[in-house]
Amino acid sequence: MKKNDLILIAVILVVTLASIAGIRLWQHNNTGGAAIAVVTIDGVKYGEYPLSEDVTQRIELPDGSYNILNISGGFAQVSEASCPDQICVKHNHIKYAGETIVCLPNKLVVEIEGGEDNGIDGSTH
Repeated sequence: MKKNDLILIAVILVVTLASIAGIRLWQHNNTGGAAIAVVTIDGVKYGEYPLSEDVTQRIELPDGSYNILNISGGFAQVSEASCPDQICVKHNHIKYAGETIVCLPNKLVVEIEGGEDNGIDGSTH
């Protein structure tokens, strides 16, 4: 390799790293850092709750079933539900963008939007 080849490679690396840093900074500034829990029932938005405020919300469904959403300490979780399997109650609390809690019998979805990314592409238990 010649000297000019090494300079070209170094310039490309610097431009790439600067671009990645700029994109990350832009993403962080545009999310506003304010994570919210978005609750949908059967695909229809029910409500939005900021993770920065402690809230306990009982979500009533037309058929008499319910879920209780607790938000405290920057985390959201379903603490109680009328569904028979209780998978949504047993689910870990969530706080990172894109995480969800789903209650299939009640057709309820709690999803975190905005806020920080956990940096994990996938996980298993």
